[in-house]
Amino acid sequence: SLYIGQQHKTTTMAPTPEQARRLKTARLSGKHGSKSSKKQPNARVQRYLKSTEPQLVERFKGSLLMKGIQCSQNMALVLKELRALQAPHAKLLSKKNQIAPFEDASSLEFLATKNDCALFAMASTNKKRPNNLVMGRTFDHSILDMCEFGVLRFKSCLAGQDYPGTVPKKRIGSKPMLLFCGDLWQQKAMTGTTTGQVDYPSLQNLLIDFYRGDVVDKLVPTGLDHVICFTLAAAPSSSNNNTPTVLLHQRTYFCQLKKDPHNAASNTPVPWLENCGPDLDLVIRRTQWAAPDLAVAARKVPESIHKAARKKKNQSTTLFGETVGRLHMSKQDLEHMGGRKVKALRRHEKMEKQAEQQAIEQDLEHEMQS
Repeated sequence: SLYIGQQHKTTTMAPTPEQARRLKTARLSGKHGSKSSKKQPNARVQRYLKSTEPQLVERFKGSLLMKGIQCSQNMALVLKELRALQAPHAKLLSKKNQIAPFEDASSLEFLATKNDCALFAMASTNKKRPNNLVMGRTFDHSILDMCEFGVLRFKSCLAGQDYPGTVPKKRIGSKPMLLFCGDLWQQKAMTGTTTGQVDYPSLQNLLIDFYRGDVVDKLVPTGLDHVICFTLAAAPSSSNNNTPTVLLHQRTYFCQLKKDPHNAASNTPVPWLENCGPDLDLVIRRTQWAAPDLAVAARKVPESIHKAARKKKNQSTTLFGETVGRLHMSKQDLEHMGGRKVKALRRHEKMEKQAEQQAIEQDLEHEMQS
C-alpha cells in the first residue's frame, strides 16, 4: 500500500487474459456486481457468450513454455525454437519458476489453467539432470501425462552459426508433417533406458498432440511447408554393462514444392527437403503416463459427434453443395386422385357442360321435327 497525503491507494495486479475474459462474460450476461440485470442480452452478446462456453471440438490447444529455477542459455534457446514451431498458439514465460513437475505439479497446473493452455514444456538444468526438458499435457485442469528428456545435442536455426546462409522458416499457422521412423514406435515397452520401461505408443501420441497445431478438415499443398521427423534408435551405453540406450532424434526440414526434373510434362509438384532446424538429440529420463481410467476419459468422444459423423440414408450432396433426398413411397393411383381445382379449370368444365347440353337439345329438336 502507498500513502500519498490523506489518500490511500492500493496496488493491484493486472488481470490475466483468462480472468479478463471471465469478467467480460459476467458483465455482458448481467451477473457482474451486486445488482443483477434482468435484461435479456442481445444477439451479439449471446454469440459471444456461446463462444466462451466449452466446445465439443476445440479449435487448438495452447502451449505454455516456461523456465525452471535454473535454466541455461541453450535451454532458453530451445524454448524459443519450440515457440517458433508452435506459433501462434504458444506462450513463453520470461520469469523463472521453482517447479518440480514430478514431485509437485500443483503450481504447474495453476499456471496452465491461468494461461488457458493444455500443453506445456519446461526447460531447466542442474547438476543431477543437466539440459532437462519436460513435455506434457493436462486434462480437466490436472496433469494427464508427461515425459522428461535430456538434451544431448541441439542445433538451432536462430543462432546463426549452426546453419550458414539464409535458412527458410515455416509460415505462421502452417501444418507440420510428422514422420515417425523406427520399429520401436510399435513396441509397448523396452528395457535398458534410464527409466527402465517406456511406453512408446503413448510417447508418439504425446508428440503428435504437442506439434500438430490446428485441427482442420481440409489442407492446401502450400500450407504444408515443413516436416518434423522423429527417429528412435538404440545407441550403445558408455557403462560397463553395455546396456543399450534409446535416443530420440528430432529433425526439422523445410519443404519446397518444385517441378519434377525427371518428368517435364507433369504438372504435379515434387517436394524438396532442406534442413532448417531445430534439431534435437534426446534421451528419455523419466515418464509419467495417465492411469487407464483417466486415459479413457480423456479420449472419450461425445455421442453427438458420432451422430453427426454417421451417414444419413437416402441423402446426398451435389457438386454445387445442394442436398438431394430420395423418398420411397407406395404406388399411387393417379386416375382416381382428386387434385386441386383452379378457377380456370372450373370455367372450362362449365363451358363443356353447356356445349354438351346444347348438343342434346339440338338433337331432341331434330327428332321432334322429323
